[in-house]
Amino acid sequence: MENVSLHNALARIVGSEHVLTGSAIADDYTHDEALTLTPARPDVLVRPESAAQIAAILQLANAQRVPVTARGSGTGLSGACVAKRGGILISFERMRSVIEIDTANQVAVVQPGVTLAQLEEATQPYNLMYPIHPGESSGSLGGNVATNAGGMQAIKYGVTRNNVLGLSLVLASGEIMQTGGKLLKISSGLDLTQLVIGSEGTLAITTEIIVRLRPRCVNRTTLLLPFENLDLVMGAIPHIVASGVDPLVLEYIDVLTMAAVTQLAGIDLGVPQAIRDKALAYLVVVLEGRTPERVNADVEETGSRAIELGAMDAFALPPQSGTDLLRAREQAFWAAKKAGANDIVDVVVPRAAMPEYLRRVGAIGQEHQTFIAGCGHAGDGNVHLSIFQPDPEIRKRVMKAIFAAGIELGGAISAEHGIGCEKMSYFLELESPTKLALMRKIKAAFDPNGILNPGTLLG
Repeated sequence: MENVSLHNALARIVGSEHVLTGSAIADDYTHDEALTLTPARPDVLVRPESAAQIAAILQLANAQRVPVTARGSGTGLSGACVAKRGGILISFERMRSVIEIDTANQVAVVQPGVTLAQLEEATQPYNLMYPIHPGESSGSLGGNVATNAGGMQAIKYGVTRNNVLGLSLVLASGEIMQTGGKLLKISSGLDLTQLVIGSEGTLAITTEIIVRLRPRCVNRTTLLLPFENLDLVMGAIPHIVASGVDPLVLEYIDVLTMAAVTQLAGIDLGVPQAIRDKALAYLVVVLEGRTPERVNADVEETGSRAIELGAMDAFALPPQSGTDLLRAREQAFWAAKKAGANDIVDVVVPRAAMPEYLRRVGAIGQEHQTFIAGCGHAGDGNVHLSIFQPDPEIRKRVMKAIFAAGIELGGAISAEHGIGCEKMSYFLELESPTKLALMRKIKAAFDPNGILNPGTLLG
């Protein structure tokens, strides 16, 4: 279909003011936050306001074999929301309604363009919260669903797929369907909700999301634990998890990343210079509970146990300092970007395998003369690594080795950022051929003409 004809057809669906082409499409729509992505301006940007309009768009695109990419806030790190040449980019900026806060069932029903910050504001009056915080409050719920986003609180509350109960979807054919509901359990056929979560827009387009809410807890303390090396940090983690304190956050941060994020945020945590001179790694533990007394007891127990396990000291941070540190940790990507990182990866391995994995990463960096810094969600084995290697060929070898080491230890290429187009070549090379073949069959069943986000995940 020629561009003029396509534009006119789309204008009849959503209104001409919501169909943009050429220079009318702002640069923000040409990329996400992936460091190595080449920006690509979509041929057509469409801003629908309803599932019915999206259904009509997909019917049109499917009939004409036009590629379609869905885009939320554009905060992803894999290139999954960047439109393909000759294709349509669907923006959810007109679909940002919190439809319902259901306090009886403790769920929220939201449109895909709703941001985490918006949902946080909407749930506060009800003393409820959505527990998934992947580090960027401007990220959209639709994007979170597409990549199965996680974040620092995953050790206690899981990731997106553990907190999404149902979806409203538009299939490539334009058919509309619902999966799941306001239900904590269901055993009626295949779980299509979970199949779509993490599929990066390749199976269907999400138009409504039912998310699980949790009671908001105000009694919280952040414990900062400095260690002389990363091995001691990793050795302490299983013991803290096994102690029964049920941490909300359990993060490791190497000394370089800690310096970068605290400098970027402009914060001073009050750690004595003598300790800062020797500490090469930190463990950040956030504890919460129904009463201040319970939190204080857990802080005392965790701090004492950590010192027995090699921590140089234990610092229970004042509330504002604790908040500042977590916000600074969430800025680790921006700190790495400012420092000149050439790529960011988020490999996941079994928690017990983290010490061995980080040793292998260190060896890979030395072998290829590549500087690698990092932090991660230690409680769930998610390792975020910043790769400093300007030579693209060497960097590719480093990335492949890092991914292969994670898979060899029972892990996966990505824990929460997704594959997108940026990590797709590694995924296709290193994953099981049997698994990939089955994924392609599922893709063909949902999208036989291959219009939904081609070039992402499976190619």
